Amino acid sequence: MNSKNLTYFGLACFLAAAFSFVFPAFASGGESDGLQHLNVGYHWAGLLCIGIFVLSYAFVLAEEYTHMAKSKPVMLGAGLIWVVIALVAPSYGVTKHELHDAIFHGLNEYASLMLFLLAAMTYISALEDRNVFAVIRTKLVLSGMNLRQLFWATGFLAFFLSPIADNLTTALVMGAVIMAVGHNNARFISLGCINIVSAANAGGAFSPFGDITTLMVWQAGKIQFFEFFNLFIPALVCFIVPALIMSFFIPKERPETVDERVEMKQGAKWIIAFGFMTIAMAVSFEQLWGLPPFVGMMTGMSVLMITAWFVRYRGKVRDHEFDIFKNIASAEWDTLLFFFGVIFSVGGLAYLGYLELLSLTFYEGWGPSVTNILLGLFSAVIDNIPVMFGVLSMDPHMDHFQWLLITLTTGVGGSVLSVGSAAGVALMGAARGYYTFMSHLKWAPVVLLGYAAAIGTHFILNGGNAALH
Repeated sequence: MNSKNLTYFGLACFLAAAFSFVFPAFASGGESDGLQHLNVGYHWAGLLCIGIFVLSYAFVLAEEYTHMAKSKPVMLGAGLIWVVIALVAPSYGVTKHELHDAIFHGLNEYASLMLFLLAAMTYISALEDRNVFAVIRTKLVLSGMNLRQLFWATGFLAFFLSPIADNLTTALVMGAVIMAVGHNNARFISLGCINIVSAANAGGAFSPFGDITTLMVWQAGKIQFFEFFNLFIPALVCFIVPALIMSFFIPKERPETVDERVEMKQGAKWIIAFGFMTIAMAVSFEQLWGLPPFVGMMTGMSVLMITAWFVRYRGKVRDHEFDIFKNIASAEWDTLLFFFGVIFSVGGLAYLGYLELLSLTFYEGWGPSVTNILLGLFSAVIDNIPVMFGVLSMDPHMDHFQWLLITLTTGVGGSVLSVGSAAGVALMGAARGYYTFMSHLKWAPVVLLGYAAAIGTHFILNGGNAALH
């Protein structure tokens, strides 16, 4: 079975199992309560919306083969789902005003996250433009370390860079190092990329800035900013365990010498400083005054834009090519629009009542611990964004430990498969022919061991006996 069929098979099995549990629950019925859910059950509209969502996400999973950006099918799917809802809502006593309010609830969710991410992505793009990441890469390439030392160095840098930047950028920067020093050493490149994916995803799990899912949990108020650091040791264990095993298969030979020199451009140090200042503003605005974090991020983005103006027109060495609006344009708009499609698709299914029944079936039937662990593994097949947004939409009754658990599992679960995270997908393109779905799959049991070790560590450090119930 090739990678494409394996991915589809896993998705189909999970969906079949999920809905075989859920649909019997509809038999008990339930009154409609307007804006919360419609309880459409076996109604053709509900089944059609599920089919639209599954089909749109099948195109997302096939992105590697079709080369269609993942945002396109999910945006179309979201629009079609809400059109179907609009057609049947009047028969459930829902007014146009109530339907309007339901749509705008999703818009509020999306707008706050999009503005936050847009500011963060603009900073990352500006740092790339000023050669900050290129300098890091060059220093590693010229460091004189052997392959095993570089394996550990890129892994640790990915782990600690990901909480500040994002796992995608981190993976690409560290992956460039692996490709530069690995040359034609297929095993080193493959294992190095697996290690980077694992480290970047693990590092992003203990910071609100490290992954979109952690940002979602923070902005939803489920976990406070400094409480994310309770996941630091479990995340570190998740990275260290598979890295330690894989490192024994990396030789200690030195790579070929590469002559490369790169310097940071004008304004780079100021942008780095203002980047940290922006993070501090996002946190302090929320902690001190209760302002949404995106207010601090957008304020910091304005500082970045003014800095770019100084570099371009008022600096000692003026750089007229530094156009901040080009950095804004180069943000990951595919990701931002994909996020729109996910929020409105999942929001539509929640409005139809399906997520409430999923919550009753899994969280109350199987218990939060089992469900959260399985959802983490499911995020290795389907991106963790819809998984986490689905959980937040269900809003199951969970204690603080369980919200930390689902944050951890969806953050690191995507490392089990190469298609389970943006970092893995990006590196498959950057290291084409060396790092593939199948080369990652061979080491999936090792990564899965790290996943289990991280969960066990979380139970020991943060759960106590109460967490087992």
